[in-house]
Amino acid sequence: MSDLHVGPASTGDLGAVLDFWKTAAEGTSISDDLAGVERLHERDPQALLLARRDGELVGTVIAGFDGWRCHLYRLAVHPGHRRQGIGSALLAAAEERFAALGGRRADAMVLDRNERAHPAWEAAGYGPQEAWTRWVKPLG
Repeated sequence: MSDLHVGPASTGDLGAVLDFWKTAAEGTSISDDLAGVERLHERDPQALLLARRDGELVGTVIAGFDGWRCHLYRLAVHPGHRRQGIGSALLAAAEERFAALGGRRADAMVLDRNERAHPAWEAAGYGPQEAWTRWVKPLG
């Protein structure tokens, strides 16, 4: 994996990230638009981590920290590059970021129906927290 580089996205990467998610991410989010990722990047330029192999975008994760909790979103690996350790490398980079910021626990948004992803999350040490249900309300 020496040819894999994980690092923060630049402003110029944001459009490519949105295109990448159409191929690699499961489902869509209300924030999956240029304005949404620009707001994320403006607020925290280190939160959106990209994995590149030989310059090609092959994976993403959003490692958001609000000063209280560490949140993982949009862990996605290109279908042609899965099962090569890219997701693990992204999670390791996210966890390093959280530790450096003083984070104590990470939580991940994982779709219940995305059963293909569940073993990868479990292998990384994550598991569902049965006592909680996520309640949401779209704003605007």
